[in-house]
Amino acid sequence: MSKKKGNVADLAPSRREKKGIGQVILGFCLLLYTLFCALPVVLVIISAFTDEASINANGFSFFPEKWSMAGMNSVLRYGQQLLVSYGVTIFITVAGTALGLLVMSMFAYSISRKDFKLSRFLSVFLLIPMLFNGGTLSGYIVFTSYYHLKDSLWLLILPLCVSTMNVIILRTYIVNSIPSELMEAAKIDGAGEYRTFFQITLPLLKPSLAAVGFMMATAYWNDWQNALLYITSNNKKPLQLLLVNIQKSIEFLLNNSNVPASARAAMGGNIPQYSSTMATVLVVIGPIMIVYPFFQKYFVKGLTVGSVKG
Repeated sequence: MSKKKGNVADLAPSRREKKGIGQVILGFCLLLYTLFCALPVVLVIISAFTDEASINANGFSFFPEKWSMAGMNSVLRYGQQLLVSYGVTIFITVAGTALGLLVMSMFAYSISRKDFKLSRFLSVFLLIPMLFNGGTLSGYIVFTSYYHLKDSLWLLILPLCVSTMNVIILRTYIVNSIPSELMEAAKIDGAGEYRTFFQITLPLLKPSLAAVGFMMATAYWNDWQNALLYITSNNKKPLQLLLVNIQKSIEFLLNNSNVPASARAAMGGNIPQYSSTMATVLVVIGPIMIVYPFFQKYFVKGLTVGSVKG
């Protein structure tokens, strides 16, 4: 008996040693994957401040021969309009995310209740837009001719407000992670559905709301197609549409030989096509890169906890 114990004791260090080697290999693989994902972002940042002539001669490089602010200046040249567009984008991102989370969490709570008679009908109703879509043309006609929302910020908020997949994530989290007995206890104590939702369910939904909210905020931040279709006023133009227009202006100056010299001089003589493109990307992704680390732990927890039944 003692011999067996001795053999087990002898095997324990070797198992721990093997486990340590496995962790080192896993950490090394994760480090390589991190570098693989981070290097393109670093290249974008470096290229945004690289001289255009250096890019034309040597291509994109992590160690450019010459640095320049020409690409960034071509974007910052829009000054006041850039600040206005940033404000519009921040407003629709915050307002759209908050409104969407409220509507989708209430929808998810409704279809998660087994005693709700319309839960099955609403679940099927939720899946229909996921399978069938009327298309861009029909949506344009409805929003502009029937709802009369042309050139309105509501058209930058409402189309992305509710997503079938996000509702499913929230519903799954409620079913698997929030005990139904807790809601039943609140009901016995005299709490109505609204009180049960806002005081019990909603606070426990924070991890899932953070995950879904980050995905929604990213979608709002990167959306430019709705703005291109519906927005005509400069004071309602979001950041992404402004940057698309900047790129089109640069392409027009480069490809049109009839452009007067004064227009080219306004861009600094040498029009920085590639560095300005990278500067545009940097202006777009910069705020998301700053905000993401603060939401990462909620993002991971909200997606994993709701998918595993406790």
